[in-house]
Amino acid sequence: MKKWMLVLSIFASIFVLGACGNEAEETAKGTQSETDAASETVAKEEDAASLQLLKNEAVGEYLSDSEGKALYYFKNDVSTKSNCTGDCLAKWPPFTEKEFEVPDGFNKKDFGTITREDTGAEQVTYKGYPLYYFVNDKKEGDVNGQGVKDVWFIVNSETVFQ
Repeated sequence: MKKWMLVLSIFASIFVLGACGNEAEETAKGTQSETDAASETVAKEEDAASLQLLKNEAVGEYLSDSEGKALYYFKNDVSTKSNCTGDCLAKWPPFTEKEFEVPDGFNKKDFGTITREDTGAEQVTYKGYPLYYFVNDKKEGDVNGQGVKDVWFIVNSETVFQ
């Protein structure tokens, strides 16, 4: 009878320890899942594009996208409306990034979007004015569009629209 009780108590101990081990494993899995979720959130924030403030000897500081491509405004645009259509868009593609951070010296509230009348696409604006790239800017630091036809200009924190 003592052997039977000993065997029964061993099985009971194994069962109890096994159950505790599963609970600890499940708790560890839950903690790991929470850690993974937090890491994904941080990764998504880091993945958000960041506008940059770059500097060029000829033009000074200017706003660029996350890849260092200069952003321009068109003097013939009016607040919340683009006047660059057709062939103009072929040379001056719109800046359409959905999520981005802004550099020091800029206020995120100054950025918005418009819906283009010609294509229906959303285009990013700065202080209401649409932003563009220039097709002849091939690499980071290029500012070949600055002053083109005296109506295309880079954007910086001191840009004043008329």
